[in-house]
Amino acid sequence: MTSVSGQQHAADDMRTLFGQSTVVFAQLTGAEHVVETANPAFVAAIGAAEHAGTGIPLAEMADQRLLDLIGQVFRTGDPYTDRDVRALLGDGPHAREAFFDLTYEPYRDADGAVIGVRVIGVETTQVKHAQRLMAEHRALLEQIARQAPLADVLDGMARSIEDLAPDDVLVSVLLADPDGLHLRHGAAPSLPDFYNEAIDGIATGEGVGSCGTAAHRREPVIVTDITSDPFWRDFRDLAGRADLAACWSTPILARDGALLGTFAMYHRTPRVPQDTDLALAHLFAGTAALAIERHHIEQAQQAAEARAQAANDELAKTVRSEQTLRAAAEERATAAAELTAQMHAAAAVQAAAPHPEHCQLGGASGCTEPAELKVADSWGDAAWGCPVHVEEAILNVRSVFIASEELGGLTAYLNR
Repeated sequence: MTSVSGQQHAADDMRTLFGQSTVVFAQLTGAEHVVETANPAFVAAIGAAEHAGTGIPLAEMADQRLLDLIGQVFRTGDPYTDRDVRALLGDGPHAREAFFDLTYEPYRDADGAVIGVRVIGVETTQVKHAQRLMAEHRALLEQIARQAPLADVLDGMARSIEDLAPDDVLVSVLLADPDGLHLRHGAAPSLPDFYNEAIDGIATGEGVGSCGTAAHRREPVIVTDITSDPFWRDFRDLAGRADLAACWSTPILARDGALLGTFAMYHRTPRVPQDTDLALAHLFAGTAALAIERHHIEQAQQAAEARAQAANDELAKTVRSEQTLRAAAEERATAAAELTAQMHAAAAVQAAAPHPEHCQLGGASGCTEPAELKVADSWGDAAWGCPVHVEEAILNVRSVFIASEELGGLTAYLNR
């Protein structure tokens, strides 16, 4: 939720961006529209030379479209309003695009006859630029609401400011590391790659360029001439290679005051910011803060979801392992129960079966000891005997088998 103070700041920024408009006025006389009186704003609006003055027909100063519109008003006596009239003010590198809303009104003599035309208007350049910026601003807010990727939002924001700002500007956004000690590249579509790579990861601290210092101070840092400012001592050559002469940096802060990054506006010539420049930086630094905070929230949610999914996967794996072990234990228990039952059954049968009273393993001399044990081999031979003769029988069978292994032990034993 936006605080009351935040809303007030945003409203102040917008009023500053809309600025003050310049009034345009001229009075033209006769069918040739001779300039009877005109203020400098009118002369600038129609693109006339600075020395143009009164007593000169408008045809010598203005283009044909303007002459046609004024001629129409002079002939018909009907006023006409011309909106968004574009003009190029100034020459060379100082030229700028301007827009005007102009109204052409006939003025009459005492008999009501049209004797001239008054031109009354207002420059709407700042209004038009501000409206276009606000439209871009709303589009950015919609992107953030749709959870567009942070890189796309920041890149789009930088490009829109560069396209719509009244003066040539290059925008850069740096993102703070979680510890707030370094700044990483976020967006800078018009700065050269070598420059972006060089400043990626710069430290935050006093005197570390405009951005490092602004991040450290948590307040805007305005450098109007990079070639002479001490903050740029370590980066002056780099800025020179990138053809950068001024840098105004604004820290991007979270609602709790934590550092999120910096928003910088570069210029290729030394420049002092106007109120509109500062308002623009403040407005879009706030927009960047909203996008970055939303990105951090999304990252935290994704990390939490990943941890929860990993925990669920591990739990499922544990449950499956426990089920496997339980099934194996149950199988072993079932097998053991079956074997026990078989042993009990065999013991019962064995106990009920009669066996000889005396040992059968005494050989030719016989043995009168009680028959206590039954010995059997895998070939089906079995006999009852006393403990001594049973042991001898086992040893004898084993010895015979081993000793005759090379002679076909199995055959020798079967044919014994």
